[in-house]
Amino acid sequence: MAELGFVGLGVMGSSVVRRLLDADHTVTVWNRTREKAEPLLEAGARWADSPRAVAELSEIVFTMVTSTDAVRAVTEGPDGILAGLGAGKIYLDMSTASPANTRALAEQVAETGAQMLDAPVSGTSLTVDQGKASLMVGGEEDAFERARPVLEAIGRPVFHMGRNGSAVTMKIAINLSLAVQMLAFSEGVLLAEKSGIAREAAVEAILGSVIASPMVVYRGPRVLGHPDEVWFDCRMMQKDMNLALELGRELEVPLPTTAVTNELLTAANGIGIGEKDFAVLFDVLAAMSGVRTEVLA
Repeated sequence: MAELGFVGLGVMGSSVVRRLLDADHTVTVWNRTREKAEPLLEAGARWADSPRAVAELSEIVFTMVTSTDAVRAVTEGPDGILAGLGAGKIYLDMSTASPANTRALAEQVAETGAQMLDAPVSGTSLTVDQGKASLMVGGEEDAFERARPVLEAIGRPVFHMGRNGSAVTMKIAINLSLAVQMLAFSEGVLLAEKSGIAREAAVEAILGSVIASPMVVYRGPRVLGHPDEVWFDCRMMQKDMNLALELGRELEVPLPTTAVTNELLTAANGIGIGEKDFAVLFDVLAAMSGVRTEVLA
């Protein structure tokens, strides 16, 4: 069993830590607010007082934070992860952040004698809990092989995508489709509903059709009544869409459906529902269609 560290205990990060604890790994954790760590400490995780301390105590130290700026905040400075790395260690970032920053950070990690992998998770906290999330990994082959058994405790399959930055690029490419699919699903439901078909019947028919992707299957039913649990809120989704649009401009790949969907996420934020799961794209489109929903009633 490995000595692991984990920095960033949001919904997804906490689910990953539980998987690692269930696999009998020793996990040292840090979060900006200790309160979020308490359930994990009760489950057997150990607390450290800084990201640096987590890195010093760990063979492999993970981060899963909200943005590129948040990655910098926990890696840089005298109390940051970089200051606690050394030869033989692996720093593994699971955040969805800038690929360019990931590559630059990998160079800084190499200067400490450690190696870096970027390894974002494709899925939700629910799929992580079930062991059904997939992981993509960027970085050197030898570091990937060393980390693979630990990663497979989190989810399978685990894909090695290539050099540093390639995995987070793949995650961005996947995530743009999540919101685009949700918007297309919403269009279909609303078209059926306004023609006189009950919303429940429309959702059931779509979920039984050829367009019922795994994402549509687990998120689509939320248009029938939004639960309080938020898997991935609009603001976080828009952060990923903006990363995709930035990459599209850089690589000269037009992303028309991404751009349109991003505007509806802007609308969700603007009308005050940005903290809700991005399934509320349905509610934004419903409002534009003259259909009232419980979220915007």
